Amino acid sequence: MRFSAFLASLVFLVNVVVSSPAEDAPAEPEILVVASWPESNPFGHVVNGEKNLLLLNIENKSDKNVTLLNMAGSIHHAESNALIKNLTTAPYGITLIQGVKLQLPYTFYSEFKPGDLRLNIWMEHESEGEKYSVSAYDSIITIVEPEVSIFDFKMITTYLMVLAIFGGVGYITFLSFVPQSKKAKRADVSAPVGTATATGASGYQDEWIPDHHIRKSKAKKSGALSSGDELSGAETSGGEGRKRKAKK
Repeated sequence: MRFSAFLASLVFLVNVVVSSPAEDAPAEPEILVVASWPESNPFGHVVNGEKNLLLLNIENKSDKNVTLLNMAGSIHHAESNALIKNLTTAPYGITLIQGVKLQLPYTFYSEFKPGDLRLNIWMEHESEGEKYSVSAYDSIITIVEPEVSIFDFKMITTYLMVLAIFGGVGYITFLSFVPQSKKAKRADVSAPVGTATATGASGYQDEWIPDHHIRKSKAKKSGALSSGDELSGAETSGGEGRKRKAKK
């Protein structure tokens, strides 16, 4: 009798010790999170080099307000589920009011080899000093390369810039290594300075005649004039003599 009472007391104490921590620990708030792709991406393709968007629809179904801390994600191998890379963590720090639905965006960039990979997105929130993590998306995605279009403005601008750079380098190389032909410059003939003296009917200029020719011509002219003067002087003296004889 005493043994059965002792055994019952021992079982009661064990139940109290085991159940006490569970009763003291706060219950995790019920937060519903569903991630979806936007209408512009119905097939859920993740494009390399572009901003990929996921919309997270969040609903706080608990009877208390919780704080949304951040959203994060990771990329894994599709078969082995081995981690490839952690994605960007987007901090929020906003309050999720009880019973209120909310839609928030999560964006990330992809630089992976095209193919199938596993994407995992989760949300972290806090309630009464305790942090919790809720999975928002865990599924296989397809990595694709961006579509190439000849009318893409960015690509056209890039091509023009590359062509301009190569053209400038080629022109500088051409000027540096190809010899350039030098054009002979014609010397400008300066007009003679000074007044031109025209003599005779032909009107030639003395400046263009050598000095020794000018001296010879002047000597001849002076000799002719002196002989003429002598003749005229003799004639004058003869005339005067005749007048004197006539007076006598």
